[in-house]
Amino acid sequence: MNSEKTSKFIVIEGLEGAGKSSAISLVRDFIEKHTGTAPVCTREPGGTPLAERMRDLVKIADESDPLCDEAECLLLYAARAQLVANVIKPALTRGEWVLGDRHNLSSLAYQGGGRGLMDLVEVVSHATLGEFKPDLTIYLDIDPELGLSRAASRGELDRIEKQELAFFERARGTFLSFASKDDSIAVIDAGQTMAEVHKDILALLQSMEW
Repeated sequence: MNSEKTSKFIVIEGLEGAGKSSAISLVRDFIEKHTGTAPVCTREPGGTPLAERMRDLVKIADESDPLCDEAECLLLYAARAQLVANVIKPALTRGEWVLGDRHNLSSLAYQGGGRGLMDLVEVVSHATLGEFKPDLTIYLDIDPELGLSRAASRGELDRIEKQELAFFERARGTFLSFASKDDSIAVIDAGQTMAEVHKDILALLQSMEW
């Protein structure tokens, strides 16, 4: 690998309990060693003051006014549009690397596959993002039952994490379907030990031409 600075947008994806946080830390350190500069780190939904407020609307359940599936989808894309326009694209233009905790693939999987709103997701995705996409997406694949068990052990679950198992099974199937058709999406077996997962991620990063 060379040390020439060329901005890249890398995203970590996965179901709840897949180990995204530790993977993000690993990739962040790799990017900093590779480029000499820490990447701009983002999370979705969120990442800007306004987008963080939208995150709260999506994550927090209000029994008096349940968030409908279509509104959830639109809020997520509104937050994503803010983040891309105000953080991600400006950083890439400056020559900085960006490391994202989730991006558009999550909406395709969760709202498209999980909620059954793929037609809406694809229309809104095209309208808000056009052809913009990550240079690399690392999808941490895990059996939903195992992932949810891990997530529950961390503490109280949010509104999304409380969805039925079938929702996450549909989401996983959608993640894998898109990965099978897109060379920029790499699948890592997240059911392994953390050490094994990290070894596979590093091997992936080291094998790529940057």
